[in-house]
Amino acid sequence: MRRVVWLLVLAATVAVAGEGITLGEYRGRREALRKEIKGGVILLVGAREGDHGDIRTGFFQEPNFRYLTGWVEPGAVLVITPGEEMLFIPRRDPEQEKWTGPKADPADDGIREITGFDFVEPSETFESRLPELIGSAADVYTLTGQPYAERLRALLPLRELKDAGSAIARLRMMKSKAELALMRRSVEATIAAHRAAWKRMKPGLFEYQIAATMMEVYRDAGCERDAYAPIVGSGPNSTVLHYSSNRRRFDAGEVVLMDVGAECSGYAADITRTVPAGGRFTERQREIYKIVLGAQKAVIGAVKPGMTLNRNGPNSLYQIAYDYIDSHGADSEGHSLGRYFTHGIGHHIGLDVHDANDPARPLAAGMVITVEPGIYIPEESIGIRIEDMVLVTEDGGEVLSSALPKEPKQIERAVRKGS
Repeated sequence: MRRVVWLLVLAATVAVAGEGITLGEYRGRREALRKEIKGGVILLVGAREGDHGDIRTGFFQEPNFRYLTGWVEPGAVLVITPGEEMLFIPRRDPEQEKWTGPKADPADDGIREITGFDFVEPSETFESRLPELIGSAADVYTLTGQPYAERLRALLPLRELKDAGSAIARLRMMKSKAELALMRRSVEATIAAHRAAWKRMKPGLFEYQIAATMMEVYRDAGCERDAYAPIVGSGPNSTVLHYSSNRRRFDAGEVVLMDVGAECSGYAADITRTVPAGGRFTERQREIYKIVLGAQKAVIGAVKPGMTLNRNGPNSLYQIAYDYIDSHGADSEGHSLGRYFTHGIGHHIGLDVHDANDPARPLAAGMVITVEPGIYIPEESIGIRIEDMVLVTEDGGEVLSSALPKEPKQIERAVRKGS
């Protein structure tokens, strides 16, 4: 009976990890990686309990490992050879389970069907079997930046470890239909969070109260965690790019920049809106807002395969934003505003909010990026950023977060009406 109950628990766990991504899709990703790294052996070590400060954040799987396996339990190892693939998982530890709950065991009935691997072995045997697993392979690949890579170097002193990160990143850049469905769910939850913030917005509140409102909405929707530390910056704090202490009380006449995103089923959302605390932009705030919005529209209109997020080059989306901002408006001394656009135009997004990517590769259909121009003028306590998520298509770009208004009149109306 215990076996039956455990299989039901385990099956539910794996279903949560995948949420619509099939075992076949994970297997296809591993096969694609094998083709990228011809003739080599790939060794990837998943996160272990305690790796990420679990007492504060809870356990979460290393994204590359999750991308290739869908496995979300700690202490696992993935081995891909030219001829086979194996998943090593720890044997069950009843004492540890008293603290962190039941885990799978490599000897469980049905473990191969549940994991999607033909070979599931105890991770306790991985190191002793390493010479056999490596065999005569020409190259050994792992994630060389991980702590466990040093252990692998000690175990394989005569082998040069090569980094698998770039090859995996190239795969992760292209989003499948199942991944896009999960990302749309994260976007939907994040949009609801922003709308809730607008509904609550009024002078005299603290930034952390707005952040708490937003986090409650997407947590209540079933999202596991924040995609990143929520940024709610008012007045002078709106000009600080990654401000996250969220401790200031804001007043009428100030803007509130909210860069907040949910992570649902492992996939991140990243959306920013800047709104007037009192329901109306000042004339100067509206001027800066319209310039940022114009720059964003220009960039989104230019998104298509072949463009890049690089700061220069003939196909640079950043350059489009910079040129627009630098040719519209001025600061209090009459200088152009390009100097106040102090960050990149966007980034790839997926399992990580700043997702794995190959900077040398131009955009292609199936990639998801953010488009987030901004102007930050500390001497005026005005920071405006507008950020949306965009799916690159064959014909251009689809704004995944288009349901969240961003025209200044729409923003003002929503904040005044509390909706």
